[in-house]
Amino acid sequence: MNTKRLTFNAVLAAMCAALGTISLDFGNLKLTFESFPVIVAALLFGPVDAMLVGGIGTLLYQVLRYGITVTTPLWILPYILCGLVVGLYAKWHRFDLDKIRMGIIIFTGSILIFLLNTLVLYVDSKVYGYYSFVYIFGTIVPRTLICLAKAAVFTAVMPVLLDAARKVLK
Repeated sequence: MNTKRLTFNAVLAAMCAALGTISLDFGNLKLTFESFPVIVAALLFGPVDAMLVGGIGTLLYQVLRYGITVTTPLWILPYILCGLVVGLYAKWHRFDLDKIRMGIIIFTGSILIFLLNTLVLYVDSKVYGYYSFVYIFGTIVPRTLICLAKAAVFTAVMPVLLDAARKVLK
């Protein structure tokens, strides 16, 4: 791994933490863009870099915002798995994705995070005693729409961003 790539990954991890911190948080409904740097790392470098960006970035965010709890690893896991899935797909296609393939994998990664975060919210609510069916599942429709809208935005801006990043990283 060269210095530019290592530095770029560090910036992406810091962005992941920062984007998590500045999210709009309404308890069970959260608008955040912390997955964006994970997807960028996955599409540029593959699964290992993306998993590190997601793991380190989300760990920093979780520790700064909530401290270390029993469920902290569970909150980090969706971003690590997103990095793995998106990164493997990008690597399998030798990082040469047309807009359709890029859109498919970005939507897949976003939905994966959405589903895993819902599961983690359920587990966290059971562990800490705040479970309510309405609290956990009452916002499924708006959360799904937010997930799909973010994936569409990510897909729209990603080709230009990746081209610019590749020029910088040469």
